[in-house]
Amino acid sequence: MLLEVTDLHVEFDGKAAVRGVDLSLERGQVLGLVGESGSGKSATALALLGLLPGNASVRGSVRLDGQELVGASDRELSRVRGARIGMVFQDPLSAFTPVYRIGDQIAEAVRAHRDVSRDAARQRAVELLELVGIPRARERADAYPHEFSGGMRQRAMIAMAIANDPDVIVADEPTTALDVTIQAQVLDVLRTAQRETGAAVVLVSHDLGVVAGTADRVAVMYGGRVVESGPVDEVFRAPRMPYTLGLLGAVPRIDGAAEVLVPVPGVAPGAGESGPGCAFAARCPLADERCEKGVPQAREVGAGHRAACLKVSELAGAAPRDVFPVPEIPPVREQPADSAPVLKVRDLAKTFPVHKGSAFKRRVGSVYAVDGVDLDIARGETLALVGESGSGKSTTLFELLELKRPEGGDIELFGQSVSTLDPAGRRAVRRRVQIVFQDPMASLDPRMPVGDIVTEPLRAQGAGRAVAARRGPELLELVGLDPDRAERYPHEFSGGQRQRIGIARALSVDPELLVLDEPVSALDVSVQAGVLNLLQRLKGELGLAYLFVSHDLSVVRHIADRVSVMYLGRTVESGPVADVFERPLHPYTQALLSAVPVPDPGVERDRRRGRILLAGDPPSPTERVAGCRFRGRCFVYAGLGEAERARCAGEVPAAPGASEHGAACHFARVREVV
Repeated sequence: MLLEVTDLHVEFDGKAAVRGVDLSLERGQVLGLVGESGSGKSATALALLGLLPGNASVRGSVRLDGQELVGASDRELSRVRGARIGMVFQDPLSAFTPVYRIGDQIAEAVRAHRDVSRDAARQRAVELLELVGIPRARERADAYPHEFSGGMRQRAMIAMAIANDPDVIVADEPTTALDVTIQAQVLDVLRTAQRETGAAVVLVSHDLGVVAGTADRVAVMYGGRVVESGPVDEVFRAPRMPYTLGLLGAVPRIDGAAEVLVPVPGVAPGAGESGPGCAFAARCPLADERCEKGVPQAREVGAGHRAACLKVSELAGAAPRDVFPVPEIPPVREQPADSAPVLKVRDLAKTFPVHKGSAFKRRVGSVYAVDGVDLDIARGETLALVGESGSGKSTTLFELLELKRPEGGDIELFGQSVSTLDPAGRRAVRRRVQIVFQDPMASLDPRMPVGDIVTEPLRAQGAGRAVAARRGPELLELVGLDPDRAERYPHEFSGGQRQRIGIARALSVDPELLVLDEPVSALDVSVQAGVLNLLQRLKGELGLAYLFVSHDLSVVRHIADRVSVMYLGRTVESGPVADVFERPLHPYTQALLSAVPVPDPGVERDRRRGRILLAGDPPSPTERVAGCRFRGRCFVYAGLGEAERARCAGEVPAAPGASEHGAACHFARVREVV
């Protein structure tokens, strides 16, 4: 056995974060560590290398090829780190030293463990950058970390991790902050790194789809313990721990496998908060007195498959909805066929100036943030706006919410052009359009009780105190919160509850259109499911229309009626969600959809063969590209003849219709994506 972890305990200031973890890893094997925030995944991974902060205490055993690492001196661990165990951190921008060149930092990692010259180490750094797919590696080795994109920084971090052909690579959430297309590239690079070095990999991730497509074995953590482990196919196919079952039922899938998600009630415990019994008992519908008296020991339930639960026999063949309650989602209200759309956007454009100089600034260019966006939202409909970071999604939202004449194009809300609104008209429209922000904690005033927070928009519209006092409890109850907690402050609520408070605040003035800016991206998957089900219920009960912005295409598939895909400020494809997801026309949409992982190992293995890996990153929005803006990364363009390429380079594709399925591509063709 290459790596053996036995009875590992980690405490921070006396509070237990990891409680008796046992893991094993063979050469060439990939072990996935999954679980919610606070489950102990990252603390376990960092303990392997002795990288925990000074307030942490570690006991137990971590043996690498027989060498004990717990209790080893810093000198001994320094000989292991980077040589026998490589580390890929979650945030490469923080992990790299900002004042040193990328190539120099990789070369330093080589020279720390090998007796080689500076030139040889430099050459090794260039070779590693080439291996992980950095274009013009010799030239880019002289760049600083801030000059790399997020995906390129993560590739360079992987290059540093494998610089000395380690036995083990520990990857701590290596794709969390990346767009789905860049995530696919990084995972491909990680597989290449493993293949070239023969290393075993510990992959820490909250994304069950990533683990399903990458890992050989999986360990599910909750409350600082491993509650289920085994071969990835077996654990995903037949989970025998209620928590694992709940996680799989809460994940929205791009293949549309579930109409209603299965939320896990309650909140995961933090460090030191677990009681003497099963840590999941407080959230488990099957828990009884035995579960609260002692910690369940892991027992064998299959070949190499173990689960720490007293109810394993009752869970054989169980589905998530057999264990956890599933809410009823009311049907969407029927809208009159001739009703006007709540939102209509045509050819929207927005630029930002680029200035140079300190004392005397002068404009030297423009950022073309939005440059040709068309949107339509009918009453009671959900339109999702998707695309990579920098595609213009957030700028589009801000332009809509400004309620002012746009720089280019036209915006109509409820049949009125915002260009013609006077202050009174703008105030009336403002009440009918509300927003729910991405970060619920940052969007709630920490000095106000939640009862006042949810009625603040109502009071801003002129409502009296009596009306606000009566409306507050109704709003909290509407979003599934206890009205008796109205006097508490935001920090006394969990992340999912805070997002429900944000939704209640938006609903206080009875809006007709809700703008939802990444409303579930900051939430754990079990909490995310409850918020998504809430949004579906409110839409059915209140007849709301949603403009839903998200980078998570699985969430979009679950909640949206129609979808609009943006690339570099333009709408490149739009249409009903089933048409776009099952029969995408634009090469960019096809690449996006093919890159989305599915929490099913069998499906992931099949889909990986047809995955489209886009080359590089999007071009800079400061350059107004002639013709099709996607052609530099387009796999269809790469296979065209000279005449067809000339058309792509010189002619901007026509924008797709806002209501029917269409794509802004000269050579659009259907490609099924499962």
